Amino acid sequence: MGRLKTDTWERMLEQMEQEGVGFYLNGKKTAPREIIRTCCMRERAVYMPDFVMDEEGKLCEVRYDEVTKW
Repeated sequence: MGRLKTDTWERMLEQMEQEGVGFYLNGKKTAPREIIRTCCMRERAVYMPDFVMDEEGKLCEVRYDEVTKW
């Protein structure tokens, strides 16, 4: 993954975290930087996160499940 794409992805996730969104990697609360690092190690794989909304329809969690470290 190119550095520009990684930087943009990191800024987006960090902004979401500042707005109160929780991030999870394989069920464990994880910092956005760790999610990016883990997913970039497997850059040929595509990871589609699950976006979890609260009762009012506001985004509250982003979950990356079944991500393996190689």
